[in-house]
Amino acid sequence: MITLPGQLAIKTIHGRNGDFNVGRLTTSIGEFVTKNAELDQYREGKYEGDFSIAEIRPSMYTTGGRMVIEMRAVLGGMTLSNLDALTKDEAHGLSPQEVDPIDEEAGKPQPVTAAPAAPITVVTPPSSDPLVDTTPFGDEPPSNSPAGTEETNQADAALFGAVWPLGQIVKLDSTVDRRLLRRQRDRLDALGYDFDYASQNWNLKAA
Repeated sequence: MITLPGQLAIKTIHGRNGDFNVGRLTTSIGEFVTKNAELDQYREGKYEGDFSIAEIRPSMYTTGGRMVIEMRAVLGGMTLSNLDALTKDEAHGLSPQEVDPIDEEAGKPQPVTAAPAAPITVVTPPSSDPLVDTTPFGDEPPSNSPAGTEETNQADAALFGAVWPLGQIVKLDSTVDRRLLRRQRDRLDALGYDFDYASQNWNLKAA
């Protein structure tokens, strides 16, 4: 893995699987397309920063009756320091005919594996006795966290999994399925969270 300073231009595309982002990373060693899942959380624009590149490889897909071959960079992490709007030329350079990574991955043959057994989860209500309280420190939901009906809370708990209950600051796991990540992103936006590109966290807006 190498880390280089550069600029990442991100364009949002409205696809049938929901909004997704594609990026074009410009560095001293070249220009690359990047489609990391975590980019779907970011706003469209140009980001300056340092980028850790885990892999550079050619990638091929077909769209609109044409075959596209591109050099793709897989990011292992990034530290961003500035955000600017895309110019018209830059936005045009990131084609709106890009294939959604979900559709791209669906077109690849998948290995056949045995389905893992569903884990059994036992939920024990936390004790109010400080001598036996097993709730991890810092995991208590803040008093001003978004509240909803019991049915809504159950749906959100299923949606966010280990991230639930939501606090004032939420960090999504970008290794989950892309569809799930987009649903979590859209739900956080609906609940009044903003994504901070510098910390790469979702922050609850002040009431």
